[in-house]
Amino acid sequence: MRIWVNGELRPADDARVSVLDHGLTVGDGVFETLRVSQGRPFALTRHLDRLTRSARGLGLPDPDLDEVRRACAAVVEANPVGLGRLRITYTGGISPLGSDRGNEGPGLVVALGEVSRRPDTTAVVTVPWTRNERSALTGLKTTSYAENVVALARAHEQGASEALFANTADRLCEGTGSNVFVVLDGQLHTPPVASGCLAGITRALTVEWTGAQETDLPFDVLDRADEVFLTSTLRDVQAVHRVDGRELPGAPGPVTAKAMRIFEERAADDLDP
Repeated sequence: MRIWVNGELRPADDARVSVLDHGLTVGDGVFETLRVSQGRPFALTRHLDRLTRSARGLGLPDPDLDEVRRACAAVVEANPVGLGRLRITYTGGISPLGSDRGNEGPGLVVALGEVSRRPDTTAVVTVPWTRNERSALTGLKTTSYAENVVALARAHEQGASEALFANTADRLCEGTGSNVFVVLDGQLHTPPVASGCLAGITRALTVEWTGAQETDLPFDVLDRADEVFLTSTLRDVQAVHRVDGRELPGAPGPVTAKAMRIFEERAADDLDP
């Protein structure tokens, strides 16, 4: 594997950043994850736009998107995979030991790893911790992911692949690395960005392509939804067959199956929608 680190490709065993990088010491960084199929990244422009929004939200300089594109192209070319996860990480760079940011400029790392296609259905659990919809980091895709690590470990302990959060108002919010959609009386809904969820790229495309409604939903909607599915870069649209101990027989249901089909067809027609 060859990884782009601060301006050049390096072998994986020589791909190093400083132990004083602010992304490591205090989580001062943002990132994007893209799906790569047969050497072709999906929705790169949308991901780079969000990378810039997240960087601005942290007060980081705007990333040089021409450099990021060059880095992505170089990494994809150097690491041929059938299906891969392309990770762009942009940090505060070398800084003092503390929350103050240094003046040596940001860091950029781009790496690609091979992945397997996800199953058509999965199980999820709910967790007792909440998303803070009023946090300074709300809506930013930052490297401060420890909360997600803890919640995802809880999901794995219970035989699930994802954990779902409420926000502080006990409204449905999101998963550790996904957005959530529910079907009620044949209508497709997803929480609004105001709930505190990340404005997922796959979420946005699914809303555009299916006509799903952004709806403020109570967390216990998961107890009565006719269908539930997740969206994310590597899941695309993935049906949920179990929420905690509640089985959703027949998953994917008809609305979910239609959304899966629409997303697959539209994504195949346009790699940079």
